[in-house]
Amino acid sequence: MPISSRSVALDLLNKVTFEDSYANLVMPSLLEEAKLNTRDSALAQELAFSTIRWQLTYDFILGQVSSRPVNEIDAIVLNALRLGCHQLLKMRIPPHAAINETVNLIRAVVGEKAVGFANGCLRRVSEKSFDQWIDIAEQKAKSKTEFLSIHYSHPEWIVRALTQSLTVDGMADQIEDLLATDNHPAFVNLVALPGLSEVSDFTDEHVRANTFSPFGFSIESGNPGDIVEVRTGLARVQDEGSQIAAMALVAFKDVEHNEKWLDMCAGPGGKAALLAALASESKAHLVANEVQEHRAKLVSNALRPFSDVVVSVIDGRTIGDLQPETYDRIIVDAPCSGLGALRRRPEARWRKSSEDLKTLTQLQFELLESASKALKKGGALLYVTCSPHLSETTAIIDKAQRVLGMKVLDLTTQLNSKIMDNTLPTGRKTVQLYTHRDNTDCMFMAMLTKD
Repeated sequence: MPISSRSVALDLLNKVTFEDSYANLVMPSLLEEAKLNTRDSALAQELAFSTIRWQLTYDFILGQVSSRPVNEIDAIVLNALRLGCHQLLKMRIPPHAAINETVNLIRAVVGEKAVGFANGCLRRVSEKSFDQWIDIAEQKAKSKTEFLSIHYSHPEWIVRALTQSLTVDGMADQIEDLLATDNHPAFVNLVALPGLSEVSDFTDEHVRANTFSPFGFSIESGNPGDIVEVRTGLARVQDEGSQIAAMALVAFKDVEHNEKWLDMCAGPGGKAALLAALASESKAHLVANEVQEHRAKLVSNALRPFSDVVVSVIDGRTIGDLQPETYDRIIVDAPCSGLGALRRRPEARWRKSSEDLKTLTQLQFELLESASKALKKGGALLYVTCSPHLSETTAIIDKAQRVLGMKVLDLTTQLNSKIMDNTLPTGRKTVQLYTHRDNTDCMFMAMLTKD
């Protein structure tokens, strides 16, 4: 079978399905192997990533036209049908071309046996527009949550979690805005590491400076690896929300001479690199820790420009006992569900379930408890998750106050005055960023201290 945009897209979907691959990590090698031109590479990426995002919606639609339940369709055929749905319902591809190309792809991959079935399904899908299929979903859904789940292709438990988080800030009516934003690919966001490069170094017409981070910028398209500064470690791909978190740790109060900082969960190293640059400017000393050896190597690679940063490989849950009251500032960017980065990681919404949260929240609290022991009295401890789920955010902080006796400082006021230009709601001390409002990942941040 000749390699085409559609065959590359299907290959990626199959790797995500069968090998639990991460789409953004696998796609570059598939494109390099396929040797597609720029236009066809862009088509392959649009087909694959958008189909993953809209998977639940397309499965609902296929369920309306298929002679068998969707979960009984051969997985490879189902992935191809999803690709066909995307071409029919979300792209400007003539229906006959979308159907024929998808059927030919199925014929080449699984043989003639599925061709008739696939052709029939796709022809029925093509009889209605996307909005007409959504109208049918609204009629069939048993609840508003189920409808939003189908309409915006998010599992119901995620719809509920995001709604609950928005409700805390009096923004429950913005749930559709947040869900819709998750389905629009973000521009590639980068950070120019202070002292090594500046945003003004990147003068291409497609470069946009970040709204809040003076070190950040985004590019509309292209491979960031083609940028010399990225290849040499002077700039890195990093969401603006992560930049704000690193900046928050430093900007919260004046840095004193010879402070010791700890990035407890540093892998893969993006935030650690920005912290290292800021530490260098402040004459502070940074330790970047990562529990997994292979991720620690990524951290070391990210920190190549900074010779004075120590990279340690320790279980963060033991640092507090091993190094009590050692650090002036600690950031705990805890492993989490990743619900705050769904626009950048399209498969993430299918990888986790609500049942995973019990294990995650236990780990998050254990890391925070260890960090509290490692923190000097009067020091600053920033707890961060790339998730707005209340069990991973405010519930952890409430427990830290109750069990560990930690004090929550007013991070909102500090960020509004120093970084966020008074855009954060003032009814809380902790900070929850939102993709649709702030154009960042949905980062949660809480600044803690102990007497």
